[in-house]
Amino acid sequence: MGALYLASKLEECPLRIRDLINVYDLLLQRANHQLSGKPLASFTYAPMSYFGNTFYDLKDALVVAEMQILKRLGFNVQVVLPYGTLINYLRVLGLINREDVCRRAWGYLNDALQTPVYALYQIPTIVSAAILLTIRHLDIALPSTPSTCWWELFDAAWDDIWSICGYVMRLYRKRSEEDERETMGMVNKKEVREWLVKHGYSAEGDVTSSSISK
Repeated sequence: MGALYLASKLEECPLRIRDLINVYDLLLQRANHQLSGKPLASFTYAPMSYFGNTFYDLKDALVVAEMQILKRLGFNVQVVLPYGTLINYLRVLGLINREDVCRRAWGYLNDALQTPVYALYQIPTIVSAAILLTIRHLDIALPSTPSTCWWELFDAAWDDIWSICGYVMRLYRKRSEEDERETMGMVNKKEVREWLVKHGYSAEGDVTSSSISK
């Protein structure tokens, strides 16, 4: 909630704290309902009291979370968004008039936000990966032989592009029912820490050798 609340301020589309808390309260109640084995169709949302302690406790926690994020970022919240770069690259490649190309590549950039690639690679490389996924799925031919590779125009390395494509495509793999329930069950710090340890991370979030091998 703290991350979403802070991001809304940075993009000049602020959210009301009460609206944000109400939405998360709904999501948590629904997750707990499903985890109890009850069918989703029988779920009924029970709004929290308008002036109850629960809301004010969550509000205080939200403000603290926002400040902790800012503290760890050193209050440096300037980011470079990839969308302008995508438009420029598509124009260079002669694909700017293809609505299906623009829409799909834009979608891949959005999906990549669910992965760590924005913290690992430069924007030109990420945009090149989105374009590569797009032209592969739409069967569009671009120069890709040595010395005439289209991605070299943007100073992007092939190995990095392919790695980013792997991160993004893993988002679309079919998940088992067990995986979905495990993810849904992470509704507080305890469950998140248990998941990190189980998948090869330390309790502090450091990557261990076992998780790297995966």
